[in-house]
Amino acid sequence: MSQKEAQKPQKGALKLENKTDKKKEEKGIHTLYKIEDEKVTRLRPTCERCGAGYFMAKHQDRYTCGHCGFTRYKQVEK
Repeated sequence: MSQKEAQKPQKGALKLENKTDKKKEEKGIHTLYKIEDEKVTRLRPTCERCGAGYFMAKHQDRYTCGHCGFTRYKQVEK
């Protein structure tokens, strides 16, 4: 075994070193609605072009419709 081969990290070991522990956001229909007592409220806005049946995806600085591509930017608080 040469020195170059001895210096290379193993593929499995490289993946473990770079892995970061991030908490994944919950997915599913229960993340789109909030239920209080007997009232149901929507947590995300709906698309202005497509109508009430299409929720917009929440990004860091904007909301985007996955159906038509409409984008609404969030207002920055100063």
